[in-house]
Amino acid sequence: MIAWPERLLGAAAGLAGVLGVALSAAAVHSGAGQTLETSARFLMFHAPALIGLVALIATGTVRPVLGRLAGGALVVGLALFSGDLAVRAFYGVPLLPMAAPTGGVVLMLGWLLAGAAAVFPRRLA
Repeated sequence: MIAWPERLLGAAAGLAGVLGVALSAAAVHSGAGQTLETSARFLMFHAPALIGLVALIATGTVRPVLGRLAGGALVVGLALFSGDLAVRAFYGVPLLPMAAPTGGVVLMLGWLLAGAAAVFPRRLA
């Protein structure tokens, strides 16, 4: 049975995927350009990463706490980074001050946590 944190991460993966497709289309049809395309690209390649984390957590392949933290960091990082780029592309203003760089750092932290979850798959005795 998949626990509720993994269900939330799976839902976030689906949302990232659908937003990635929608923003890719908007980048082409609206003329919003490269900034919007970068936002879409980040959403599109993090969506399967989140699904992978859910699968690894559910099968016990990675340490669950680190896997959940990694997934949460990826979701927060995506919201800040891709959200900021999308808002800038559509409205010409930042989402929040320093949102994109902060989101990028949080994404990197999420990837480091995902690696740590794989390196330390079980609790140490």
